[in-house]
Amino acid sequence: MRDQSAFNVVRLLDAVGHAWAGFRAAFRSEPAFRLELALLAVLAPLGAWLGRTGAERALLIGSWLGVLVVELLNSGIETVVDRIGPERHPLSKRAKDLGAAAVMAAVLAAGVVWGVILAGWLRSG
Repeated sequence: MRDQSAFNVVRLLDAVGHAWAGFRAAFRSEPAFRLELALLAVLAPLGAWLGRTGAERALLIGSWLGVLVVELLNSGIETVVDRIGPERHPLSKRAKDLGAAAVMAAVLAAGVVWGVILAGWLRSG
């Protein structure tokens, strides 16, 4: 029987393994995730360079990491809906549309963060 304490190395390693499997599944099956990951590869170094303070760098990079988080959740929703069955249903469509809207909201939020910080950067020369 496994130790049910709050901190257990085996449970931690299991969680890391599940997370890694999720990242691999998203990378293999989700073109949007691959695109957003590629954008992160460009935006993270750019954000680290453009941010004038630690907070700005964290916001620039973190805002795009937030997009990846929402994309992963959206992919999970889509996977569950697809698992239920292939037939079209208004609630299935709504669930998928809401997930897509969440991704779009995260992208817009990241765009606002980048826009505000870069506007300040351009104004100050």
